[in-house]
Amino acid sequence: MNTSYATVEPPRSEVDAWAGASVLEFGTPWCGFCRAAQPLIAGAMTNHAEVRHVKVEDGPGRPLGRSFRVKLWPTLVFLKDGQEVARVVRPRSMDEVREALDKLEA
Repeated sequence: MNTSYATVEPPRSEVDAWAGASVLEFGTPWCGFCRAAQPLIAGAMTNHAEVRHVKVEDGPGRPLGRSFRVKLWPTLVFLKDGQEVARVVRPRSMDEVREALDKLEA
């Protein structure tokens, strides 16, 4: 279970320029909801090694999270060529994450 979140976030302009499929995960290592979701996220991502998964520590005043209007953790933003195609907030099952991953292939 990976509960590590990057404390240095990429600038929004860089995220918007990402090519291909990406998942941007906002949370914190101490968040109970984030910790509980890790096995679900990891399980759903197992067959999606080609999808970039970036975990960013979020909090008040963090510009990237604010630019995506993140309110609850964890929030997973699914991006295709830098554009949001799906979002999952506090996933309760692997299927929720899998359904969002499927939208990256559409």
